[in-house]
Amino acid sequence: MAEERRNAIVTGACRGIGRGISLALANAGYRVCAVEIRPEEDCKDYIAELTAISPDSFYLQGDISSSEDRERVCNEAFARLGHVEVLVNNAGVAPKVRADMLDMSEESFDRVLGINLKGTFFFTQKIAKRMSEQKTDAMRAVIFITSISATVSSVNRGEYCMSKAGLSMAATLYADRLAEFGIRVYEVRPGIVATDMTAGVREKYDRLISEGLCPIPRIGTPEDVGKTVLALAEGYFGYTTGLTVGVDGGMMIQKL
Repeated sequence: MAEERRNAIVTGACRGIGRGISLALANAGYRVCAVEIRPEEDCKDYIAELTAISPDSFYLQGDISSSEDRERVCNEAFARLGHVEVLVNNAGVAPKVRADMLDMSEESFDRVLGINLKGTFFFTQKIAKRMSEQKTDAMRAVIFITSISATVSSVNRGEYCMSKAGLSMAATLYADRLAEFGIRVYEVRPGIVATDMTAGVREKYDRLISEGLCPIPRIGTPEDVGKTVLALAEGYFGYTTGLTVGVDGGMMIQKL
């Protein structure tokens, strides 16, 4: 009997790191449910690229900060996929304005944590319950995309740092809780990656990297993160869970 195809859900799939992750999975033979807050019309080039690689993959519009959208997306994803082996929690936003933390607004705090932390936590809760009910020996994984900002202070975007620090603990908690079901949980912590989110400060980052910020002297790419996620999804680190993997060019190495 032919091996059943592996399925993955990737949030925030249309751009940047999410795009790199979802295309890496599709190229490896996964059927991908690409979840994105943006309208389908705005993602048509991405959808065309994804389905050219994996014709059975598909796009679902949804806002993970909305309880109703989380329920709808979860139900539709499982209805179309049947089973899910991999969830990649990539959706996230930065503050609209990089304001000093002494001037941070409650509106910005609520928006960033509502999507990055609360939305991701409760979306994972829905998907993980369904995954835990699956009767299978297949390798399954939940992967949280956080950031070096989980531990590195940026006082002009404190709400983002707090959201990623909280998400790091969420990954640990889910690793502990889901191990009994054979579901591995990982945190992937990117450093400076060339995306829309970093485009506005790219000149600053290029300068810092040229001055030695990262031992690997280049900015990261979404493809770098995608390859890491694929390795975790495929079970190459099978006797691990709760592991944090830095994709940061060695930026977090402590040096004298």
